[in-house]
Amino acid sequence: MRRTRPMSNIWPLPKITFTALNQVEEKRPVALITSDAAWSQVSHLLDLPVVVQAEPIDTSDDLMDYLAQNLPSQAEVIYAVGNGIPVIAAKLVAHANQKPMVFIPLSLESDTLFESFAETLNDGLVKRIETGAANEVILDWDVIQAAPPHERGAAIVDILAIVTALLDWRYAAKHNRTTEAQKFSAWGAGVAAGLASQAIKSAKDIGEGTVEGLRTLLDLLMVSVQLAHQLGHDRHEEGTEHYFALSLKNQGSTVAHAEAVGPGILFAYALHGQDPTPLRDALLNAGIRLDQIRTADAQLAVNDLPNFCVVNDLPYGIAHDIDPLSEKTHAAMVRAGLASSSDTGDWSPPTAATAPEETAENTPTKPNTNPAT
Repeated sequence: MRRTRPMSNIWPLPKITFTALNQVEEKRPVALITSDAAWSQVSHLLDLPVVVQAEPIDTSDDLMDYLAQNLPSQAEVIYAVGNGIPVIAAKLVAHANQKPMVFIPLSLESDTLFESFAETLNDGLVKRIETGAANEVILDWDVIQAAPPHERGAAIVDILAIVTALLDWRYAAKHNRTTEAQKFSAWGAGVAAGLASQAIKSAKDIGEGTVEGLRTLLDLLMVSVQLAHQLGHDRHEEGTEHYFALSLKNQGSTVAHAEAVGPGILFAYALHGQDPTPLRDALLNAGIRLDQIRTADAQLAVNDLPNFCVVNDLPYGIAHDIDPLSEKTHAAMVRAGLASSSDTGDWSPPTAATAPEETAENTPTKPNTNPAT
C-alpha cells in the first residue's frame, strides 16, 4: 500500500493549550489511553473523570480493533497521556468511534502528535489510516523540560529528516519516479529547507531543554505538518531515513523513534554522497543518542530495505536502488556509525589478513545541507 497520501482533506492543526497539568479541567467522561510509565509520572497532576483506561503495549490490528469495539458508550472523549503507542492507539479508537481526542505528551518525541493519520507496522506491512488531527494538545513546559534529555526534544529528527527527504524527492524527480500528486514542488522544498536550517541553528537550545528552544521545535514541527497537509503528501519530510527506521523496527529492534531515524538520516545522507558530520553534530547537540542500534540489526534492516520499500509501495527514493552488500552501501553505514570498517556482515571476526590498516580518514568538503538550493 502507498503510505504517502494524496489526502482527501486539508486538515487543520490541533489546538495547542499551554497550561500546568493540575489546571486541566475536563467534565466529559474520559477513555484514557496511556502507558504505565507515563501515567505513574503525571497521574497525581491530573484530575480526569476516567471511565475506562487502557495501556496497550503494541498497535497490532487485533488489539486496536478490540479497543475500538469495546469503548464504553458513556465515554465522550479519548485522552492519550504519554507518547508513541498511546497516541497512535488514541487516534485509531477515536476515529473508529467518531470521538474527539486530546493528547497530553510528556516530551516532544515526534511529529505524530500533530499529524492527521495513524501509522502502524504489523507483519512487515505499513498501514496508514487518515484519522484527522487531535482536537487539542495540552503542553506543560515543566513536564516537557523534566523529560530525559534524549527524549524531550527528540522530534528534532523529524525536522532534520527534511534534509535527506528532499534529496530523495529530487532523486525521484530526476529518475521520473514521482507521481503527478507528488511532483517536486520548488516552493514546498524551499519552505521545508528553511525549517531544517532553523533546526540545525536551534539544536543546542533544544538539547539544553530551554523553553525557547523547545517552543522553536514545536513551531517547526507544526509548520512541517501543515506543509504536508497543504501539499497533500509528506515527501518533504519522509524518505530513506524513515524507511530505514521502519525496516529496523520490522527486524524486531525496539529502539526509540529518534534513535532509529537519527542514524537513518546519517545513512541516507551518506548514500547521497554527502558528509554527514554537520547533521551528526546537530543531532548530538540536540541530545539524540546515535549509538543505540545493534550493528547486526542495522545490517538486517539494510539487507531488507529495498524489498521493504517495494512491498510497502513506499515513495521512490535512493533506498529502492541500493545494493545492500555493496562497498558503497557499507561505506555509508560506516559513515553513519551503523557499522565499522572491519565489519564482515556476519558473526565472523575479521582476520589479520582482512583487517584494515588504521589510516587517517579523508575529510570531504563540507556539503550544502540545504538540498532545496
